[in-house]
Amino acid sequence: MTTITCVVDNSAKDGTRLKTEHGLAFWIQTDDGTALFDTGQTAGVLSDNMAVLCLDANHIDALAISHAHFDHTGGLEAILPKNANLIVYANADVFVPKFSLKEGKFSSNGFEFTQAEYEKRAKWRLSRAPQEIFPDLWTTGEIITRDEPEGRSASHYIFEDNVYMPDPYRDDMALVLKTRKGLVVMCGCCHAGLLNTLAHVKSQFDGAIIGVMGGTHLMSADGELLAHVIDVLGAEFPEMRYYLNHCTGDTALEALGAKFGARVRRFSAGETVTFLRMD
Repeated sequence: MTTITCVVDNSAKDGTRLKTEHGLAFWIQTDDGTALFDTGQTAGVLSDNMAVLCLDANHIDALAISHAHFDHTGGLEAILPKNANLIVYANADVFVPKFSLKEGKFSSNGFEFTQAEYEKRAKWRLSRAPQEIFPDLWTTGEIITRDEPEGRSASHYIFEDNVYMPDPYRDDMALVLKTRKGLVVMCGCCHAGLLNTLAHVKSQFDGAIIGVMGGTHLMSADGELLAHVIDVLGAEFPEMRYYLNHCTGDTALEALGAKFGARVRRFSAGETVTFLRMD
């Protein structure tokens, strides 16, 4: 059995003392160990919300980073000091410096510290190929084929070869949970594009995709693009369930809910969902 709890999100479950911020973190409790997927934007919110939810940072066995942006890596200081030699799974390009362009100025949009500093404090397993975290829990690896629209922002840049260039989001990855009924895909921001991410999972893993969770970067999708995404989802994944938050956006959540009804759920901080393992 695997239980997934949203620890950090833009919204929080009603009636709780959980804090909110523009960020994402999932606590993944499996029979084989505990993984944290992303760390939210700040160490303070991640720490406070874990305390409210009675989750102990000392009990994390593995950490996975969906991509390097600060709203997914900003809470690392709540985790790394309490977990010597923690194994961290990420894409091989995760340490390429990330920036935002605002009012003609570039500002850091990624990790707080350098790659060398982080590598002294954790065991980083960087790969473009899928990696097994626990039995039945995998990274997607790099999402290379992107025939469908990506989850882009015009302000996102990388600094590579001494040049600022639009972020290609090579580091963007998701997680795949193998369950008794099929595959569940966990997304951080889905900068590679939701449809591209799901197509990649179909090509790399056996089994039907029964669920998608997390941020899908549809908050800036215009009506035509959103309608296209919904049409493809309806045609290719007619029974899939949605547990969405962060950068999905209210407009997209409402449109998906109008199309797919009770199969769509806002997955705010404090919400949990449980899946049965394959055996």
